[in-house]
Amino acid sequence: MSTDAPSSSTDRVSAPDSGGRPIVVAIDGPAGVGKSDVARAVARHLGLSYVDTGAMYRAIGWLALRSGVDLADEERVAEVARAAAIELLPRPDGLVEVRLDGEPVETHIRSLQVSEAASRVAAQPAVRERLVELQRDFGSRHGAVMEGRDIGSVVFPGTPFKFFLDARPDVRIARRLDQLHAAGRDATEDAVRAELDARDRRDRERAHSPLAWDPSYERVDTSEMTLDEVVSYLATAVAARRGEL
Repeated sequence: MSTDAPSSSTDRVSAPDSGGRPIVVAIDGPAGVGKSDVARAVARHLGLSYVDTGAMYRAIGWLALRSGVDLADEERVAEVARAAAIELLPRPDGLVEVRLDGEPVETHIRSLQVSEAASRVAAQPAVRERLVELQRDFGSRHGAVMEGRDIGSVVFPGTPFKFFLDARPDVRIARRLDQLHAAGRDATEDAVRAELDARDRRDRERAHSPLAWDPSYERVDTSEMTLDEVVSYLATAVAARRGEL
């Protein structure tokens, strides 16, 4: 998908629903499908905060690696997750900054090594329980566009604004490569393919909150769509459902 997205203030809508409650837009899907770019742009389009829940799992994975914890040791990883001082701080530009012990984590969490660690710790119930609690608290108080693997199935299953994005494997590989290169990371097509294959297996086969979609979602194949087209489609769908409610 292209990296440009509409941001005209004339297209923005207020965060609360007709009853004055904050709304949460859930965008789920596999790694490399472009969820982060889409969710960020949809949030800007709708005037909502954007929460990259994957960054939260990456932060725990990075912290576990930095602490020398064996990622297969679920008890030790759980201790790391419970002790981590994680904050979600809304910014004036609509993005939500993930901080760990008071420090931003973004510059540390986008490597393939951390990506692999995030996928492994995300399969562990204690980690998910800790971070889901934070996500629910933020969304309930502020409203948000959230993207991840289980936003619409576990974190906010009752939201009427649920989308599952997907794309062909070759498209996902290309998008992930573009993302890594844009972040200044070196990566090869073979390395990204192996990463996505491994993450797909873990995400779909884990016992706790596996990646899955059901009829309560609207599934959107983005393989042949630009970012602008996906954002426009989702923003229009959210507006239509708000009108129906």
